[in-house]
Amino acid sequence: MLLPRGVVLRHRRVHWMLGQALIVLTGIFCYFQVRGLTSTDPATAVDHAHDLIRFEQAIGIDVEEAVQAAVTPSEALSTFANWIYIWGHWPVIITTMVWLGWRHREVFLRLRDAMLISGGLGLVVFVTYPVAPPRLVDPDLIDTVTERSAAYRYLQPPNFVNQYAAMPSLHAGWDLLVGISIATAGGVLVVRLIGWVLPMLMAFAVVATANHYLVDVIAGVSLALLGFVLAIALERRRSRRAPTARAPTPAVRSGSAEP
Repeated sequence: MLLPRGVVLRHRRVHWMLGQALIVLTGIFCYFQVRGLTSTDPATAVDHAHDLIRFEQAIGIDVEEAVQAAVTPSEALSTFANWIYIWGHWPVIITTMVWLGWRHREVFLRLRDAMLISGGLGLVVFVTYPVAPPRLVDPDLIDTVTERSAAYRYLQPPNFVNQYAAMPSLHAGWDLLVGISIATAGGVLVVRLIGWVLPMLMAFAVVATANHYLVDVIAGVSLALLGFVLAIALERRRSRRAPTARAPTPAVRSGSAEP
């Protein structure tokens, strides 16, 4: 029995997607295990946080208190920042990767590689230079995510979370990678606009919720861009190694091996 070419292609695509899902989920699991189980001396993390505060003050970018002071008096703004921080990260990453994997394979591979590379580099920083977030250092700042929303604890169970891994902010860095991918693959202006706006909203949210310093955001974005550049290099290497032409296979016989 002959299978239509469309059915064959769908089967191949589903098989490829499942393989990619396994790669991504394995990377995510390892990332959270290393990040969450790394032994950290809280006093060292707090000392490093004070170092970052002094650095920000020296160059005039210590904006954390000012940003949160503009947000917390408004229930609507505080809720908005919390929702961006919670729902604008992993839910958006997963949704975007499924969409890209199904419709835009090259963009998906670029995003996958950039996230894996920047995540690996980020883990090195988490282990070698632990940093306490602003909410655990500055008594004038409020942990708005914990105090005003319980959803985040369902998305990231406490045993997977290292409270002293504020530097770098991969919330900001990975959302930038996702935004670039959405803007690249988006076929309409509205979709591309989401890609442009999402990273800026997340950069605002991580500071407004007292989870990261501005310098954490800068470091996270820098690592993400480094990962993106290396992902493009890997993409070009794949292109050079790929066959220049592939014969079409309009149909295959049921039960026979795929060519």
